[in-house]
Amino acid sequence: MAATATAGAYMTTIKPCMSSYNKISVSSAVNIGTINKEVPWTKLTSCYQILSNKTFFPSFTSGQVKFGKVITRAMATVEEKKPVTGLQIDLTGKRAFIAGVADDNGYGWAIAKSLAAAGAEILVGTWVPALNIFESSLRRGKFDESRKLPDGSLMQITKVYPLDAVYDNPEDVPEDVKTNKRYLGSSNWTVEEVAQSVKQDFGSIDILVHSLANGPEVTKPLLDTSRSGYLAAISASSGASISLTYIASERIIPGYGGGMSSAKAALESDTRVLAFEAGRKHKVRVNTISAGPLRSRAAKAIGFIDMMIDYSSANAPLQKELSAEEVGNAAAFLASPLASAITGTVFYVDNGLNAMGVGVDSPIFENLDIPTDKS
Repeated sequence: MAATATAGAYMTTIKPCMSSYNKISVSSAVNIGTINKEVPWTKLTSCYQILSNKTFFPSFTSGQVKFGKVITRAMATVEEKKPVTGLQIDLTGKRAFIAGVADDNGYGWAIAKSLAAAGAEILVGTWVPALNIFESSLRRGKFDESRKLPDGSLMQITKVYPLDAVYDNPEDVPEDVKTNKRYLGSSNWTVEEVAQSVKQDFGSIDILVHSLANGPEVTKPLLDTSRSGYLAAISASSGASISLTYIASERIIPGYGGGMSSAKAALESDTRVLAFEAGRKHKVRVNTISAGPLRSRAAKAIGFIDMMIDYSSANAPLQKELSAEEVGNAAAFLASPLASAITGTVFYVDNGLNAMGVGVDSPIFENLDIPTDKS
């Protein structure tokens, strides 16, 4: 999906820990809003002031398509009675599209909440086979507890679009997928069709989040991965902008297979190249967030996420379980003027595990006086 951004726009990528069935491949950019003399107060854990900029607007090539189910039109509410203190993000009036949200416990959901807490309107793209369950859960209030924002209000989703980013346009979709019962009842879900639908429905968007890691053969060793599985991982899990990958791009993680490690390495390489090209041409910043393991529904399907979390807790400098909210807060920082000179970097949000050269829980170190959070 082609996209253009005005000078000063911001792009970032995020590296997730595990392959996710509900992640979508869409290029993305973040536009920074204007300064208000009287900024509404929001109870955010971390607050940053947004500087002036123009609107990010993706360009599309497909024909006009009418699509999408409206969930609700309400926006996150904010309190205006309290004085502004510290550095604050205000995304009031901005529209965000988060591609790859199909449940309430992944990094995409957490980033959506951070953007909503700052006042942005939220649109999401959901993997087609998961669409009905996701929409039903929203309607029935199953996600109400996790929708709560820092000020007590609920994150609202204006519209949900079905999306399968493996396919750029309808011509790319094989017949067996078109006739698959999981896709029946949905239409206009390829990348170009969704892009045109959003354009037709809303005209423009200001923030686009790529929250994808798709590896159909992720449980297979690389030697046993088929060509189609490898290419599927590369095409859907690498690219530009806000996305989710994993440190397996640079370190060996047994069990993280199916070409996913290669896809994440490609994503990091693209981030560096785009930082130069987009920075020079559009003054756009491009960074990647390398997030630690998260106990999401998609990650659990791989089978060893609990072991990875336990390993991280035992060996990382900070001995605690990583939360999705912490990754959302990091994304908010990188999207703010506080990070105006940061581009082309890997931004680790993993309790410091990336800095370790050995696992300190090894019996080899049992006689060393290694500090722990219990000592």
